[in-house]
Amino acid sequence: QVQLVESGGGLVQPGGSLTLSCAASGFTFRDYIMSWYRQGSGKERELVASISSGTYTTHYSNSVKGRFTISRDNAKNTAYLQMTSLKPEDTAIYFCKAVHTYTTSREYWGQGTQVIVSS
Repeated sequence: QVQLVESGGGLVQPGGSLTLSCAASGFTFRDYIMSWYRQGSGKERELVASISSGTYTTHYSNSVKGRFTISRDNAKNTAYLQMTSLKPEDTAIYFCKAVHTYTTSREYWGQGTQVIVSS
């Protein structure tokens, strides 16, 4: 049974930091590209960051570049999103996604974790 379980969301003040985790099970984690998406209220879901399976190549959206860091620990089957210098516009539900490196039809989503940036 495939599962992606996000955790670490919550309420944080502007300028603060949070680290999200995405724990994976039921598939060969090391063979999958891991990504974080977010969806704000009334907005479309957008890609925040991704990390490849082999070379750990990372990609970031312009809105978070320099503030967020994506990483993965294949031994723990977990992906992370370290978020710093948070802004109110970062408020959203954050989802993790796994896509197989070579068979892109094999993709899985987590249920999301809420991040609220507010004073």
